[in-house]
Amino acid sequence: MTTQDQALEAEIQAKGANVAPRVTPADIEANIVSEHYFTATDGVVSATGSFPNGFGPSPLDLITICVLVTKNGTKLVGANEGPVSPENFDPELGRKYARQKAIDQLWPMLGYELRTKLAAP
Repeated sequence: MTTQDQALEAEIQAKGANVAPRVTPADIEANIVSEHYFTATDGVVSATGSFPNGFGPSPLDLITICVLVTKNGTKLVGANEGPVSPENFDPELGRKYARQKAIDQLWPMLGYELRTKLAAP
C-alpha cells in the first residue's frame, strides 16, 4: 500500500466513512496473486528475437508494463509511457506508475462484486 493510500485510508477512518462494507486498499492487495513487469522493448525482443531498430536504446525502453493476476484469474494491464526525456527515466517509478494504472482497474471490479453481495437477499 502506498503512502498516499495509507493517508487516504486514515482520513476515511477519521471521518467515520468506514462504517459500512466497502472495498479497501487491503482488499485490493489481497486479490493480487502475482505481478509481472517488463518494458515494451522486452516484449518486442521476446516476440521477434531482435531489438527494435536493430540495436541498442529505443524509445520502447521507456515504456513499462505491469500485468497483475487476481485470485479469480483476471488479468489487468497497466502501462506507463515514461518521461519525455530519456534521461529522466527511472525503472522503479515506471513500475510504480504502471502498477497503479492496473490497480485502478481493479477498484471498480471489486466494488461491483461487493455491490452484488450487498444486493443479494
